[in-house]
Amino acid sequence: MIFVVQMTAPTIKFTFQKFYMSLLLGRDVFGDATNAGKVLSQEEAYELFNDWVKNPRLQLHMKQVAALMRAWAKSKENLNDSDVWRWELAGLLHDADWDQWPEKHCKKIIEELEKRNVDPEIIHAIASHGHLHFGVIPQTKMDKMLYAFDELSGLIHAYSLMRPNGYEAMDIKGVKKRLKEKSFAANVSRDDINDACERAGISLDDLIAFIIPVQTNVE
Repeated sequence: MIFVVQMTAPTIKFTFQKFYMSLLLGRDVFGDATNAGKVLSQEEAYELFNDWVKNPRLQLHMKQVAALMRAWAKSKENLNDSDVWRWELAGLLHDADWDQWPEKHCKKIIEELEKRNVDPEIIHAIASHGHLHFGVIPQTKMDKMLYAFDELSGLIHAYSLMRPNGYEAMDIKGVKKRLKEKSFAANVSRDDINDACERAGISLDDLIAFIIPVQTNVE
């Protein structure tokens, strides 16, 4: 999520805090348990994606996170194809309402998926991908990995854009150097990245090493 603010410096912190408060969901149960296993088809998911998300940069971010969720579910969790799609769907739609309705971020896409009778686990993963903003703690492995991929994926892509060869020969050391530079991709929360790694039980090095090759060819 990117916050663009035009105001004097003393008011920025207060405004951010006020905006974050407005994003709190006020609940931690989503959907109907009887809808477990129900998903949107790929056609339905991409129709929603294309209708709601017009910003090409945001579209790419969401596709990258979807690819990471798919790759992790398949290679690390050894899930079947239908469960892999559940993970991918959570990644694909996690920021679906940010482009047109930033003040309703997560609330609007959650309500839409609830109306469409989507699996509550998918909805909970979306609701918890930024628990400091939305007030929903990541609980399942799907929750934790979506949270883990979201911010770090964005920073790694930003790093690729400043490199002459993009993702080619990108390494862990270079990414961690950018992480230490607070001014680089300043909107990316380092605290969220560290917290997400701890919750997911994965080292930062291992997470970076997983993300780089997966994101390389996502368009």
